[in-house]
Amino acid sequence: MGFGKDFLWGAASAAYQVEGAWDQDGKGESIWDAASHRPGYMPHGETGDVACDHVNRMREDVALMREIGLKSYRFSVSWSRVLPAGTGQVNEAGLRFYSDLVDELKKAGIEPLVTLYHWDLPQALMERGGWENPEIEHWFAEYTRMVVERLGDRVRYWMTINEPQMFVGLGYFVGAHPPCRNLSPEEQIAVSVNVLRAHGRAVQAIREAAKLPPMIGLAPTGGVDIPKSMETADIEAARRSTFGFDRFAFTMGNAWWSDPIFLGRFPEGAYETYPDAMAKVTAEDMALISQPLDFYGVNVYNAAVPHDFPADRYDPYSYQGSPKTMTGWVITPECLYWAPRFFHERYGKPILITENGIAAMDWVSLDGGVHDMQRQDFLHRYLLQLRRAADEGIPVIGYTHWSVMDNLEWNSGYDKRFGLIFVDYRTQKRTVKDSARWYREVIDANGEDL
Repeated sequence: MGFGKDFLWGAASAAYQVEGAWDQDGKGESIWDAASHRPGYMPHGETGDVACDHVNRMREDVALMREIGLKSYRFSVSWSRVLPAGTGQVNEAGLRFYSDLVDELKKAGIEPLVTLYHWDLPQALMERGGWENPEIEHWFAEYTRMVVERLGDRVRYWMTINEPQMFVGLGYFVGAHPPCRNLSPEEQIAVSVNVLRAHGRAVQAIREAAKLPPMIGLAPTGGVDIPKSMETADIEAARRSTFGFDRFAFTMGNAWWSDPIFLGRFPEGAYETYPDAMAKVTAEDMALISQPLDFYGVNVYNAAVPHDFPADRYDPYSYQGSPKTMTGWVITPECLYWAPRFFHERYGKPILITENGIAAMDWVSLDGGVHDMQRQDFLHRYLLQLRRAADEGIPVIGYTHWSVMDNLEWNSGYDKRFGLIFVDYRTQKRTVKDSARWYREVIDANGEDL
């Protein structure tokens, strides 16, 4: 069967990671601006103040996307660029930037895929309690409506929230990302309900304000388990593990976020483990949270590997001598088969791969090129597995490479390079990598030559 004729071959970015212009044209401060400005938080004292200077180089960047042959571009809107205080007065210059970006993409024949929240909460809202304040569902709905009213005559694809596992799990459980809190499980449940209700309000706002028939989803991250074999028992064991409930790290899991949205209930184990906290989740909550969606977006980079090894020596994602990227993530191409399969079978929606990629050891060679054969090989292996899913009839509607260009990898700084385009942060010079040219050939052939 292969990929459909309208398959969304794309690449992605996030506002804080590429935009720069952190206080330009009326933009307000975000929690990531505040965190990166805090001494000692970033590995080399980096900030996103300039990043890739995408706000000022947007047209140059879209021209490069067109050169690469992208059919879609997933970007996020900076809440504090649109609403500097998080609510209230709209920053027209901020909205105009995103409107101009959409226009430029449409002229280039590139479908805009808009993510409304990719972790950069306005600092003004953080000071009012952030995601711990139940009022945030209304703040988020107000912001969403303003963006959709401005862009919804040209944008069809919307994602409400990116990776709740990470900004809640790392922000409120592990404490590694802003706001760097370590909440109790009961407090994490309350934050989760606020996030999920905000998602539901945003879905309602999109459907009410969009001028084009919207395609709405979200972009959770999607760690999966690879079965040890194709035997039914091994597949079912991998499925159970993929959607299991961890009593301590539940906010990092798949089912914790997706079951309420798509199935109208929290996963098995939650109610028994935390009965008092879960009793506060009402039928009204679930009706709002489970607003109908059009696709299941998933950010997937690797999978737990089916190897027996001492549990005290290796984590579930690695084994002795396992191949890894520059972020230390194990290379497991099969995740692009099992993630679409498992998530489609459980939730019944078309699958959009909203992120997948590799941090590789890239530099500009003496001949002026960036010869990133590791990324090309990585892409080839992973896309073969995605086509395997499509060939089996799993409705995969697109693949989005992370990322369109090298950028700020959050609190890891600028050392990790994920891009199809190399960015020299000293000069902002862009260089299209070899992998991008290879990717264009794949796009031109719609994946038939893999």
